[in-house]
Amino acid sequence: MIFSKDKIDKLQQFINGTPKKIVLLAHTNPDGDAIGAALAWRRYLERLGHTTMCIAPNRYPYFLEWMRDIPYINVFKEDTEGKMANFISKADLIFCMDFNQINRLEGLSDTVSASSAPTILIDHHLNPPQEEYDLVFSDPSASSTSYIVYNLIVTLASEEALDYPMAESLYVGFMTDTGNFSFSNLTADLFRAVAVLIDKGINVPTINSAVYNNFSEGRVRLLGYLLNDKMVTLFEYGVAYMALTEEEMRRFNFKAGDSEGFVNYPLTIRGLNMSAMFSEHKNFIRISFRSRGNVDVNVFARRYFNGGGHRNAAGGKSFLSMDETIKKFNAAITEYFGDASSNGNIIPPDVIP
Repeated sequence: MIFSKDKIDKLQQFINGTPKKIVLLAHTNPDGDAIGAALAWRRYLERLGHTTMCIAPNRYPYFLEWMRDIPYINVFKEDTEGKMANFISKADLIFCMDFNQINRLEGLSDTVSASSAPTILIDHHLNPPQEEYDLVFSDPSASSTSYIVYNLIVTLASEEALDYPMAESLYVGFMTDTGNFSFSNLTADLFRAVAVLIDKGINVPTINSAVYNNFSEGRVRLLGYLLNDKMVTLFEYGVAYMALTEEEMRRFNFKAGDSEGFVNYPLTIRGLNMSAMFSEHKNFIRISFRSRGNVDVNVFARRYFNGGGHRNAAGGKSFLSMDETIKKFNAAITEYFGDASSNGNIIPPDVIP
């Protein structure tokens, strides 16, 4: 990954010299990549003498609580004394990590928008609004934002600047945003970066187990219930979807992060190339989309559900009821794919791809 000299020079102007108050922001429902990127970059900035605060709008998944630097992630919804808002109001610099739309911060958006501090984007999602930031490091071809942070640190200070906590945070980002290295955008350089992190002392099997073998009983039972009782398959379009209501969340003692990765499971079924997951919240329906092959869920999410993301992983929202949202989704599938029988992306369920 190569950054232009002009951008690196401008970044150094922002972060070198006089110590600053710097905010690092993660998106709502922060995942392993947002957390990993923010923690590693925070550690680098602190080494330069800055005072930092990492802030996420809401709680991170419980299966990341083991991470060495996780105590540095502050949760805005839990700030009863206004300390985070006060820090933001006095910040000299703001970094947006792993998102490019300020509205991804939900309840935190107004506080951030009111700040006059320069804002720098570090992200790998499509279509960043360049004009809204003072400096942009955006690469949609990158497998994760943590990988961009890795390359920034190495560019600015060499591999020697990486210590064990940084390596741990970055590897969590690499691993979780690639589906444990099973999605697209896997490059030789990415695996060379993993080798560097291993040399810093991380234990890959231990981290893998801490993330993927660390769920609650309720989460596992909820997954079984969704796949058995709630999954709907539309083989004529190569599509499946599942819907999770608030009542069902309560029934299975749902915790933040429990539905992470659920949307991927239907794609293990032969003949399915797109999956959607609908999760009911107080004022809206959150939608996750995943796909494989030529099915572009970024376009689908933008066109029908005011969302977006990547070609094979995107999200959106609906402010309709669950029933109305699913009805809209089914109509959108019919329109988007057109004549299913002539759609070259559809693999019949009885044919091995």
